[in-house]
Parts: sequence; structure tokens; C-alpha cells
Amino acid sequence: MAQTSQTMEKARVINGVNVDELFGTIEAVKGAPVMATFRFRAANQWVDGGHNRTTIGHYYGARQEHARAEPFVLDADEPPLLLGKDRGPNPVEYALTALAACVTTSIVYHAAAKGVRIRAMESRLEGDIDLQGFLGIRDDVPRGYKAIRMFVKIDADAPPEKLAEIVQLGPAYSPVFDTITRAVPVTVKLEQ
Repeated sequence: MAQTSQTMEKARVINGVNVDELFGTIEAVKGAPVMATFRFRAANQWVDGGHNRTTIGHYYGARQEHARAEPFVLDADEPPLLLGKDRGPNPVEYALTALAACVTTSIVYHAAAKGVRIRAMESRLEGDIDLQGFLGIRDDVPRGYKAIRMFVKIDADAPPEKLAEIVQLGPAYSPVFDTITRAVPVTVKLEQ
């Protein structure tokens, strides 16, 4: 079968994102919403003290199981000030990492979809925690972050007002931002 001129053209890639595939995925999901259902998994094992290890391998998406050739292994620990041995970021630092990564990806993908080429992008996050909640000293103090701030710098082919609009697409479409900023049911049960 002869290729059409459209299939022979080079794929349109902006910000490292194949925009043609992105729009193809959007159309596929519109046509079969069940394709949008994913289940990500993580398995964690305690090592010692505050040190534990998470393995991330297989996941479900687009109506089938997917296995990575090599799973990702992430160590978490606490700094010495919090009685750990600093063998990895602590869990709340991973929360900042997840937020930064997801908002960044959302910004990059949506900028690509709008045809905005990003030359460079970086962000800085900081979060405030009062350990009195975690330590059980005060019940009126949240155990997690009281506030998180993310500062984004973008060098792109767009005027400042367009960049401000694009930056807001990050939190608007980020699954991690959405998870953190709304109440999500989480259950923890003893497995027999």
C-alpha cells in the first residue's frame, strides 16, 4: 500500500513531545473513554529505621498490563536531624518531586499542543511542615505540608502573558497537583 504524503511527512515534535501522537491519543480516548483508565502500582519494603525502598514495575493502561524491562527502585530515608541516615530523599521531599515533575510535564505537553517551543524550564519548590503534628504533640497541627510554593522559570518563544497562561496549564491539568489539592480517598489496611 502506498504511503500518503501525510504519513511520509516527519512527525511534528515540539519540546520533545510528538504532537501528532498526542492529538492521536486524545482522539483515541474520546472515541473509547475506557482507554483512559490506568492503575499505577508501587511496592514498598522497610529496610531499617526511616529507610525503606519502593519498587515500581508494572502498571495497567489502555486495557492491558504493561511491564517495564527493569523496575524503578527508589530509596527513601530521613536526614540525620530526623534520626535517619540520609540514604534517600524523605517522603515529603518525594511529594515535592512528584509535584514538580507532574506540573512540569503538564506545562511542557500543553505548551507543545499550543505550538509553543520551550528552550529551557526550571522550577523551585518549597513546602512548610510543622513536625508537632507528625510527632503527636499537637492534634491541631497538620501532619503534612501547611503550604507548598512552586516557582517556574521558562525560556520560550512566547510573550510573557502567553507564558503566564501556559504556566497555569500545569496545575490545571497535573494529576499530582489535583491529587494533592483535593481530598482523595486513601485506605490503609493490614494485609493477611
